Amino acid sequence: MRKVNVQVATLPIPTQEGITRDNVSVKVDAVVYYRVVDPARAAIEVQDYAFAVGQVAQSSLRSIIGKSDLDDLLSDRERLHEGLALMIDSPAAGWGVHIDRVEIKDVQLPESLKRSMSRQEEAERERRARVITADGEFQAAQQLANASRIMSDTPEAMQLRLLQTVVEVAAEKNSTLVMPFPVELLRYFDRAARHLDATPAPAPETSTGAVPEQPAPADAS
Repeated sequence: MRKVNVQVATLPIPTQEGITRDNVSVKVDAVVYYRVVDPARAAIEVQDYAFAVGQVAQSSLRSIIGKSDLDDLLSDRERLHEGLALMIDSPAAGWGVHIDRVEIKDVQLPESLKRSMSRQEEAERERRARVITADGEFQAAQQLANASRIMSDTPEAMQLRLLQTVVEVAAEKNSTLVMPFPVELLRYFDRAARHLDATPAPAPETSTGAVPEQPAPADAS
């Protein structure tokens, strides 16, 4: 008589080293959950069903590594789990063993590849940040152009905006308040000064209206 445990058993798969389809060297370990559904077959058909399941799981894991890309190992593990379960369950079914689930626990990458991926992610994040900044500048320029057109059509809006700016600056409790001075006002004063300089001054008048006598030149001796 031989006792066979029909509970779900956990079998860790040792780390397997392989080369992916895109020529990247990785180390992968996994775990297999199985249970015996036919104790007679598990005791008669195979000498040690646990050892046999472990060997099939290791060879299947190496096969999956060679058929997959690195991106699949890192992101598309559900499909790999299903493929591993089917590969292991096919021979295990003849031993009275059913594979419940297979999961990849860890994927170890070379240090050089980790650094390359880190630099790639940093460059991608910087690219997205620059694109977002440029898009924001473009939208701000569009809004400023629209605002300038509105203010050019309504000069009162410019004056209201000036007063609002003065209020915002005064709220900061600064000791110095810089007021923008309109250039048009300076030009007005400049034109007025030029007009006054170009006007001739009137001649002085005496009380009798006669021209004053000029002194006689002295005789040369």
